[in-house]
Amino acid sequence: MTRTTTTALGTFTVRPMDPSPGRPGHRSDAELVHGWVTHPRSAFWMMGEARLEDVEREYTAIAAHPHHDAFIGLHDGVPAFLMERYDPTEVELKGLYEAEPGDIGMHFLVAPPETPVHGFTLAVITAVMESLFADPLVRRVVVEPDAGNTAVHALNRAVGFEVVREIAKPEKNALLSTCTRAQFEAATTGARR
Repeated sequence: MTRTTTTALGTFTVRPMDPSPGRPGHRSDAELVHGWVTHPRSAFWMMGEARLEDVEREYTAIAAHPHHDAFIGLHDGVPAFLMERYDPTEVELKGLYEAEPGDIGMHFLVAPPETPVHGFTLAVITAVMESLFADPLVRRVVVEPDAGNTAVHALNRAVGFEVVREIAKPEKNALLSTCTRAQFEAATTGARR
């Protein structure tokens, strides 16, 4: 899956992540993501103490999983975010919510910026949602962010998510939220250019 979205902030492209170790002189996707997930701004990703080998192992397992995928998001050709897509009936939410046909689960993480750009994270989540809804079989996106992550709750609302309820997962209390294609389009029409 490669998907490109153009916004007022530039072009966003999503491509599959390659979790294999890098070649000498070339930074691997795993090295890139390791720097992102261990940054203090990424505390809710729960990998703050991860070693590079841990990230390689985690994303190699995701690449091999039949119901979970990871992607690198590029902003104007430069790596800028991580996106995961998963089947919530098999990964993360299995048995924890009332699934509907066409559900897809999503995680995203924006790289810590050198210079913050107003509206950038909203542009990223919008591009992520557009890439998910580009698949005609996807009818609803399901997320389970940490209940205490108020910043991501606000972003989720901005693109059309509605909170279903708080759920207890083994690693956190999460705010189960869903967004249909129609909710996304209603929330973002006119805001994407």
